[in-house]
Amino acid sequence: MKRFLGFWLALCMVIINQAQQKEVDLESFAEKMFQVQDIDVNYEDLYESLLLLYTHPINLNKATLADLESLFALTPTQIQGILNHRLLFGDFLSLYELQTIPGLDLETIQLILPFVRVGDDKIDGRPIWERLTSEPNNYLLLRNTTTLQRARGFRDQKYAGDRNHIYGRFRVSHSKDFSLGFTFEKDAGEQIAFRERQNGFDFYSYHLQVQNQGIFKNIVLGDYQIQYGQGLVLGSGFGAGKGAESVLTIRRSSTGVKPYTSILESGFFRGAASTVSHGNLTFTAFYSSLDQDANLVSDSTYSDFDEFINAIQETGLHRTPSELSARNQVNEGSWGMVITHQPIRNLNMGLTHLQTKFSNPIQRRPNNYNQFEFTGQNNEVSSFFANFNWRNFAFFSEFARSKSGGMAGVGGFVAALSDQIDMGMVYRNYDRDFHSFYSNAFAESSRAINESGIYWGLKIRPVRRLEFSLYYDRFKFPWLRFRTEAPSSGDEFLIRATWKPTKKVLIYAQVRQERDQISTLRTGENLSMLSNDVKRNYLFNLDYDLGSRLSFKTKVQFSSYELNETTSNGYALIQDLNYVFGPIKIGTRIAVFDTDNFENRQYVYERDVLYAFSIPAYNGTGTRQYLIIQYNATKKLKLWMRYSSFIHHCSESLGSGLNEIEGNRRSEFRIQTKISF
Repeated sequence: MKRFLGFWLALCMVIINQAQQKEVDLESFAEKMFQVQDIDVNYEDLYESLLLLYTHPINLNKATLADLESLFALTPTQIQGILNHRLLFGDFLSLYELQTIPGLDLETIQLILPFVRVGDDKIDGRPIWERLTSEPNNYLLLRNTTTLQRARGFRDQKYAGDRNHIYGRFRVSHSKDFSLGFTFEKDAGEQIAFRERQNGFDFYSYHLQVQNQGIFKNIVLGDYQIQYGQGLVLGSGFGAGKGAESVLTIRRSSTGVKPYTSILESGFFRGAASTVSHGNLTFTAFYSSLDQDANLVSDSTYSDFDEFINAIQETGLHRTPSELSARNQVNEGSWGMVITHQPIRNLNMGLTHLQTKFSNPIQRRPNNYNQFEFTGQNNEVSSFFANFNWRNFAFFSEFARSKSGGMAGVGGFVAALSDQIDMGMVYRNYDRDFHSFYSNAFAESSRAINESGIYWGLKIRPVRRLEFSLYYDRFKFPWLRFRTEAPSSGDEFLIRATWKPTKKVLIYAQVRQERDQISTLRTGENLSMLSNDVKRNYLFNLDYDLGSRLSFKTKVQFSSYELNETTSNGYALIQDLNYVFGPIKIGTRIAVFDTDNFENRQYVYERDVLYAFSIPAYNGTGTRQYLIIQYNATKKLKLWMRYSSFIHHCSESLGSGLNEIEGNRRSEFRIQTKISF
C-alpha cells in the first residue's frame, strides 16, 4: 500500500514529457555540469560520453553503484537512496517514483531523466543480425561544415583537399544487448581519395558490441575505449575534473569497455575486448593494433636508435605533403587485462595491467624539462584500485607503477555531510618518470606525471533555490616543466553562487583564480627566475524564460592576468535569444569582446547542432554572432543549419601560416541532417 500511494503521489507531483525534453536536456546537462574554462579539456570526448549515456539510458532496476556514479549528477546520499528504494520496494515501476526518494529534488530528477529509464532488460532470443535489422533505435547523421573565407593554404593550393569538413555517423543499438556503428570524417583541406593508407575518407571508426551472452558480459570488436579505477592506467573515457561542479566530478567511475565513436584520431583502442563474469568476479582482456601518425627521424647526435620518432602526432590532420608523409607511420600494439571483485556490497576492487609496444622507438629531443619522459619501444603499467561506500561517504583510490619504476597514486572521497552540504577531497602524487599513455586521472596538468596536490570541494545549499559551489586546489611540480626551469608550485580556487528565484529565472556569479609559476628573464640579465603568474576570471549569468516559446540569456565575463607586476585584462559581453515556433527552434547570439592578449582569451559555451560541441576562444577585439535553426520535419527527419562569424576590429588578417585568412572576418556555415529508420 505504501508503494502504491507513493507512486500515485509522485505521478501527481511530476508533470514532464521525457520524450519531448531529451535533446534540450542533453545540451543543458553539458552546459550546467561542465562549465569549465580550461583549454586542456577534451570537449569532443566530453560530449561523446554524454551521448553514450543519452543513447543508452541507465536502467534503474539494474543499475550498479558505478552506473549511477557515471551520471556525475548524484550525491552519495542520492545514489544510496535509489539503491535502498530498489532493495526495499523492488523494481521501479515508473520514473515518477524518483520523487519519493528522500534527498532527490525535482531539479536533479529533471536533469537526469534523459539518461535513466525503468523496465526489464529482456534479451531477444533471435539471432544478432535479425535484431540489428529490426531495431527501431537507429539513425544516420550527416554534417558538413565550411569556413566561408579561404585560408592561405587553399589560396596557394598548399592543401590537398577542399574547404569542406564532412562528418557522418550511423548507429543502431539496444541497451544492454548490442551496438553496431561506424563514423567517417574528413577535415577541411583533406582529400577523399583512394591510395596507399587511405580508402575514401580520411578517417573511419567502427565497432560491433554484444552484451550479456551467457558468461560473456561484454564483447566489443573494432574501436573501443576502457575506463577502470581512477584512470591512472585505463582512463580513455571522459573525466570532468575541476569545474563549476566542485564535488561530484572529481572521481572517475569504472564504466568498463565502451564503443568508441568519436572523430578524434588517437587515444582509443582498435581490436577486440571481452569481459566475462562469474558471481562477484569479472575478467576483461583486450588487444589493440592501431596505426598512429609520426615523423620518422634518423639523428645520431642525440639518439642511439637508427630510426625513431620524437612523438605521436595527435592532430589527425593530413592536408599537406608533410602531414601526409606522417600518416600511419607507427604501429602501436596494446594488450592487457582487468580483474574486478566485489566481496561485499559496498566494496569494489580491481587490478589493471597494460602493455604497449611501438613499431619504432620514441626518443624526445633532449632539453632540460623532458629528461624523464618515456624513451624506447615498450612500456608496462599496472595498478590496484578500490572503491568503498560507508554511510554517506564514497571513498575511491588507485595506485600504479610503470616499467620505469615511476609510481602514481590518487585517492579521496565524496560525501553528503547533510541534506544541505556535500564535500569532496582528492590527493594525488605522480612521479616525474611515471608513464601511462591512456591515463586520464585527476590532475592540474593534462597528464598524470610530475605532480602532487590536494583538492577540497564543497557545495552548500543554505536555503531552497540557493547554492554555493567552491573548491581550493594546491599543487606542486617536483621537476621542471615547459616554460618553467625549476620545481614549481601553485594553487587555484573557485567560488560560485547560483540562485533560482523562480522556475523561469536562473542567476549565477562566479570567481576563479589560478596562480602558477613560470620562468622569466631578469631585466638586463641573461638569467631566468621563477615568477608568479596569476589569472582571475569573473562571470555573471542570467537566464530568463519568457514562456513556452521565448527565452534569453545574458552573460558577462571578465579576466585579468598578472605577471611581474604587469596586469592585462579581457572581457566578453554575451546576449542570447532563443525562440520556438512549432517544429522550428531558433537560437541566436551576439557578443562583444576585448582582450589585451592571449592569456585573457574568453572561453564561452555556444549552442550547436545536435551531437556537436562548441566552446571557442574569444580573443582580441571584436564581435561574435551566430544563428542556429532546427527544423523537425517529421519524426524521422530533422535538419539543422548554423551560421557563425567572428569580426575582429583593427585586424587585416586572422590566423597564421597556412591558416591565415585575409581580412578581419571568419565565418562558418554548418548544415546537418539526422535520419531515423
